[in-house]
Amino acid sequence: MAFDPTVPFLRRTGLAAGISPKALRGPGFRLVLPGTYVTSAVVVTPRLRANAALLAYEGVAWASHASAARVYDLPVPTSGDEHVSVRRAGLRRRHRGVRAHVGRHTAVRVVDDVPVSEPRMLFVEMAETLTLVDLVVLGDAMVRRGLLSPEALVRFCADVPHKMASRARRAAAYVRRDVDSPMETRLRMLIVLAGLPEPQVNLKVRDEVGDVVRKYDLSYPEVRVAIEYNGALHVLVPGAWEADLSRRDAIDDSGWRLVPVVSSGIFATPAETLHRVHRVLLARRMPGVPLRLGDAWRPHFPGHAEAA
Repeated sequence: MAFDPTVPFLRRTGLAAGISPKALRGPGFRLVLPGTYVTSAVVVTPRLRANAALLAYEGVAWASHASAARVYDLPVPTSGDEHVSVRRAGLRRRHRGVRAHVGRHTAVRVVDDVPVSEPRMLFVEMAETLTLVDLVVLGDAMVRRGLLSPEALVRFCADVPHKMASRARRAAAYVRRDVDSPMETRLRMLIVLAGLPEPQVNLKVRDEVGDVVRKYDLSYPEVRVAIEYNGALHVLVPGAWEADLSRRDAIDDSGWRLVPVVSSGIFATPAETLHRVHRVLLARRMPGVPLRLGDAWRPHFPGHAEAA
């Protein structure tokens, strides 16, 4: 097969093709992973990095864990290492920048020409490194992308023979349909882990002829309380703030109480956000609301003011 420098290649392959060590260190090539190169004209993508990590395995490995998640374009925290899996321990190889795992029971699919862990097992794999909240963010995104259903994920995690199965089962129980963004997942998890009733996701409110007139991120329709995450878009896009104000007027006219939340209310002052939601639900006499908030949310939202 002809040498193609636009796809990742090992150093020894480049040298055998006539590229000098000096040229490999020069501006014409870029280092993808230690010992793995590509021509500098190529943009390094998650797909390219995953293929670079798989080079030395000659078809016996696949991208897994965070590497597979990045190939799927799923929201996971940044990680410097690439991850691959093989069927048995004897097939693992030691390479800088690549972590090798054993995935005896993993089904593999091909995404953008990269062999990767199938979504349900990927969710279980990520339980090894992600927090509970980040794992639910991942699960909600998988459902949003049509990669799996909440029910299928729960069934899979109940039976999978994996050391992370119990952590995956706990997170899978919180995965929901119709969640629009990771921040909405985080807001819902903050509320639920504090012991408040779980809000409904993306409720559609219809008029008398059945047309959708508004949609709420999180809501308690029994008492007409809506909780909405407002991202930077509401501030940066001209007219978005004014549109929000008009929308809130309409909400007030219909008897709904809107509780807006911004990113700082999740990352910096989650306790304040919880107290706001709690007060409104108590005032509206929402069934099942405890008089005192629980503390189970605190380990998962460590940026709260009391920890400063």
